[in-house]
Amino acid sequence: MSNSDTSHTLTQTVEALSEPESLRGLYHEHHEGNPLPSGKTLEEIVEISRAILFPGYYGNPTVNIHSVKYQIGVYVQRLYQLLADQIEAGLCFGAAEACDDTRLRREKSESLATEMIARLPYIRKMLATDVVAAYNGDPAAESYGEVISCYPVIKALSNYRLAHELYLLGVPLIPRMLTEMAHSETGIDIHPAAQIGSHFTIDHGTGVVIGATCIIGSHVKLYQGVTLGAKSFPLDADGNPIKGIPRHPILEDNVIVYSNATILGRITIGEGCVVGANIWVTEDMEPNTKKVKTLS
Repeated sequence: MSNSDTSHTLTQTVEALSEPESLRGLYHEHHEGNPLPSGKTLEEIVEISRAILFPGYYGNPTVNIHSVKYQIGVYVQRLYQLLADQIEAGLCFGAAEACDDTRLRREKSESLATEMIARLPYIRKMLATDVVAAYNGDPAAESYGEVISCYPVIKALSNYRLAHELYLLGVPLIPRMLTEMAHSETGIDIHPAAQIGSHFTIDHGTGVVIGATCIIGSHVKLYQGVTLGAKSFPLDADGNPIKGIPRHPILEDNVIVYSNATILGRITIGEGCVVGANIWVTEDMEPNTKKVKTLS
């Protein structure tokens, strides 16, 4: 192919890729000085948050009881700055009109970042219960430190519990980015809108999916490959899925769901229930009952 033919082909390709019709739904128009939230910066936010929540296991490895207050202070200040910037970018993504008033947008992002920082003690308290649940639920675990350092569920839950609080604060996009980062890191997919109580754990974890409208009580344990999903998607008059309706399961306290079980729809798995491996569940289960696959 001659140089002129190559140039013509490249030009035609650029024209085709720039057609408004081909960009429909795939193009985000940046307002001047207001880019999307940065994946790289959000990775730093996760690293700093983990260092605050689990000092010595993440971040500065030489921290001790005498320096921990100083270290946390440094991390919190840095986290606040990064959060305020990223929340501001998220607000612009959520609504174009949010970018119109720079001063009000900045004030809102700083207020949300401050509120998020204030929720860190609560997040650590919840994660502490998750560490206990993971340790008590696995005979192979030799210490809390091993659980914090090695277990994918703690990495996934640290992202989820941060993301969930941001979701409750109404921050657009960023909560989903944080949980998808954990999904890529651990294979555990938890939507930030899901509601999860204390002492939650997932053994192994790979392939677990927890949908947006799930409600999970306390002292619940899942195994790898569990799906808490939707059975169907009600459609509107135009044939499009209706957004925001409860469509995922409710798991009450002290439920155990074994590997590769699939629980679908807005059903309730009662307190103390056990769902066996490789089972499909699409109907309510009364408290303290079991559903297992029997050998023929």
